[in-house]
Amino acid sequence: MKKRILVVDDEKNLRILYEEELKSEGYDVDIADSAESAFKCLDHKVYDVIVLDIQMPGMSGLEAMGHMLHKNRRQAIILNTAYSQFKDDFESWSADAYVVKSGDLTELKEKIKELVS
Repeated sequence: MKKRILVVDDEKNLRILYEEELKSEGYDVDIADSAESAFKCLDHKVYDVIVLDIQMPGMSGLEAMGHMLHKNRRQAIILNTAYSQFKDDFESWSADAYVVKSGDLTELKEKIKELVS
């Protein structure tokens, strides 16, 4: 059975890139452009991993992660952001991994593989 990934990012081009790259790796991928749309996805499906941007309009990724973990403590979450300074924020420590955004998705793919195996 394919592993399911939810990518939550407000940048359309990144959502498309991640979706294409992760589908080519054999994953079932859904995308959401905000925390609110991610919650709707979570109402209908269970995901093996959520790749979550931190800086988004409306609810931040850190706040969204709090809600997601409150509903399901075992939910695997990878924080994915362009800003490395959030790594030192204690709120980010609840995530299973922290990956700084890059055009090279090797690190992200490795973290996903670790979490779904």
